[in-house]
Amino acid sequence: MTLTPEAKQIIEKSIRDIPDFPKPGIIFKDITTLLSNPEAFKTLMDHLESRYRGYNLDYVAGIDARGFIFGAALADRLGVGFVPVRKKGKLPYTTVAEKYSLEYGFDEVEIHIDAFGENGLCNGTPAKVLLIDDLMATGGTAKAAANLIGKVGANCVEACFIMELTFLKGREAFDMPVYSVLQVD
Repeated sequence: MTLTPEAKQIIEKSIRDIPDFPKPGIIFKDITTLLSNPEAFKTLMDHLESRYRGYNLDYVAGIDARGFIFGAALADRLGVGFVPVRKKGKLPYTTVAEKYSLEYGFDEVEIHIDAFGENGLCNGTPAKVLLIDDLMATGGTAKAAANLIGKVGANCVEACFIMELTFLKGREAFDMPVYSVLQVD
């Protein structure tokens, strides 16, 4: 399902631009204003629910921290489980980790080893998982999260982002479908 022009306008108008944050020359896309706008948030979630209703998902995995907001709300609407993909050291049980590179070094994300059931199986087949986050820039964090899903035996069927910075070409990092609600050139 594609986003209607009316819905796109409601969502876009709810996102605030912050110039020169976190450093000069950057225009930060602040989604806190989307979250505090009930009409925009409902419009977005209605769209995502409609898009993913027919995917027969078993789980939605959200990336720390804003992916938790969209992922948990969507999982609830779809009647499936939610799995957090956390920054290193934040999960209390046995985890699997994946490193990814940043412009200034490396970082790491983790999930519980049994996040999608034993060996990632749901009724004897790999769990079908949607990965979601608020923003895709270079794609490093999300690609690491998708790799984690596969490491524990589940199947990441698609990576979904509320906003994609297309000029950074992050989607090229993926070997699976990528969907972004909004694109920024």
